[in-house]
Amino acid sequence: MSDAENQYRRRDQPPMTQSQSQSTADDPSFAQTATSEKLLAGYQRDRGAFDELLGADGKIFPHYKKLIGELEEFGVSELVRREDACRRFVHEHGITYNVYGDPRGRERPWQLDPIPFVIAPEEWQQLETGLIQRAALLNQILADCYGAQELIRSRWLSPALIFGQPDFLRPCHGIRVPGDTFLHFYAADLSRSPDGRWWVVSDRTQIPTGAGYALANRLVTSRILPEPFRDNHVHRLAGFFLAVQNSLAQLAPRQAGKARVVMLTPGPHNETYFEQAYLARYLGYMLVEGQDLTVRDNSVFLKTLSGLERVDVILRRVDDDFCDPLELRNDSILGVPGLVEAVRAGNVVMANALGSGLVQSPAFMSFLPGLCEHLLGEKLKLPSVATWWCGQKSAREHVLKNLETLVVKPAFRTHLKIAEAEADELQRRIEFDPDLFVAQERVELSTAPAWKKDSLVAQPISLRVFLVADGRGGYSVMPGGLVRVAPDHRSSFISMQNGGSSKDAWIPSATPVEELTLLQGTGQSVELRRTGNNLPSRLADNFFWLGRYSERADATSRLLRSALLRFNPERTGGAMPLLAPLLQTLEIQGQLPEISDKPELWANAEAFEAELLAAIFDPTRPGSLRQTAEQLQRLAMLVRDRTSNDMWRVLSQIDDRLATPTSSLVMLAAMRSAS
Repeated sequence: MSDAENQYRRRDQPPMTQSQSQSTADDPSFAQTATSEKLLAGYQRDRGAFDELLGADGKIFPHYKKLIGELEEFGVSELVRREDACRRFVHEHGITYNVYGDPRGRERPWQLDPIPFVIAPEEWQQLETGLIQRAALLNQILADCYGAQELIRSRWLSPALIFGQPDFLRPCHGIRVPGDTFLHFYAADLSRSPDGRWWVVSDRTQIPTGAGYALANRLVTSRILPEPFRDNHVHRLAGFFLAVQNSLAQLAPRQAGKARVVMLTPGPHNETYFEQAYLARYLGYMLVEGQDLTVRDNSVFLKTLSGLERVDVILRRVDDDFCDPLELRNDSILGVPGLVEAVRAGNVVMANALGSGLVQSPAFMSFLPGLCEHLLGEKLKLPSVATWWCGQKSAREHVLKNLETLVVKPAFRTHLKIAEAEADELQRRIEFDPDLFVAQERVELSTAPAWKKDSLVAQPISLRVFLVADGRGGYSVMPGGLVRVAPDHRSSFISMQNGGSSKDAWIPSATPVEELTLLQGTGQSVELRRTGNNLPSRLADNFFWLGRYSERADATSRLLRSALLRFNPERTGGAMPLLAPLLQTLEIQGQLPEISDKPELWANAEAFEAELLAAIFDPTRPGSLRQTAEQLQRLAMLVRDRTSNDMWRVLSQIDDRLATPTSSLVMLAAMRSAS
């Protein structure tokens, strides 16, 4: 066994920074030659990065062997076919995310690499233990900061670290939460150092997003690779979401059987709105916006067509300070006035608790080893990437001496633009206000096999793992996670906003795993009820307009199709008596405005035909079929949690048909032949 593999296997060594680690590859063009798999013929490892697939000797790690063997049996042509199926599933199910400022709008398809990331079971157990400890530690820090504040009095934490950042919500100090659990959900971004050790790069404590995308990735990947998924005995994700349902039900002030849990969303323009709608439907929660809720007598109610209905637990996707315009951010239109007072009275529970974004600051990472021994009486099992908060004199001196080799970040949520600052300017800013800055060691991301240009290539990856409080003071870990893939091998930072993609994470088992599901069993009876009284008025309004635009699209498409079928370029005049009532109707509806006042179109067959085609395909033309279809998709997104995937698939197909206008008569000829 090589030295690199020895380092990879030894987990009992003391933590070290990444700068102390050694590279596992001696040549940047190192290619796998010890095995004969054709898929790996061009697989190259980068110098200075740990490779998840191959050891230093070029051999495949044991937990990857079964997967690679089955992919080899498929062959390149079959994998290309399954990659196409992967893209089709993503598109048909409308798995999207919003890229701010993207000219393609909010329907940007989710990028999914079909090759899963495999983690060895024994390694996963150690990650689970470390993450559970870390979540418990961060929760205790939150409980102290919003409670007795003994850590500040005893100087374990600097007052500037707490009171100097905007994520400490002073109105929430002293609010009691059930079981002293502030952190109901937690996520950690992990990466691997060159010697194979896992590090926490960032903590997600305010709104840990990505669990819904991890679930969507699993459903698509297991569908396109059913044989490897079954043969590897991959642990299921449904158990984690069952734990989520149980955990939130236990938080309710009323009896669990009567508890109403809702998911509070910022709205359809949010980056992860698809995930919010997807999770709300999967978990059986109603997706609501701030305008759907109201506070009466220090209790939160949902505004429905049948009246007000009590809300017990709010799973929020709105940032802390936007949740209540009365006591927090007064310019917010996303929150609910009086929500903090309802939480203070104990009549509603927020998950995560308001103010939990406090410990998301990277500055806390440098304090966690000492706080872990102080609060938990044990050493930190899963270390953070080496971090220095400039609010400490010794750390500030170290940072100023090593500005060229460290990554300087804002310590708190701020509008500081550090990336554009020169070294001299950055040094002056740190010296002037050191509390606002933190420095971290540069992270060298590990690489894993990804499918690119009909072959397997090594791409940098990071892993986000999700945890949920179990209601007994501990945490449950999702057996998998969201793997993010960098767009190229030179990337040291991964963002879905900047071209990153994703993949599924598999935790294999030596024996078959229990098949859990949140879906309705085939042998269970389903009660059908025709009722809409429990709908929020906003949702009912969206459904009304969805129906109106569906009728409008149907009528418009029938009229335009009939007009095109009766149109004959060789005998335009003879066709006009048949076309006249259709054109008059289209003019009244707005698809062909003022067509009766344009006699020149009646005499010019090409211009007349172009006018009809524009009424179908032109997205800028008011009332066109394309514009009506876009309105349908917009409304369908607003009610995504209440509609089926089949409906979204039909709308996606309509959008595909209307997306690319034709400049020739090929479409017209095809429509005639089809008739």
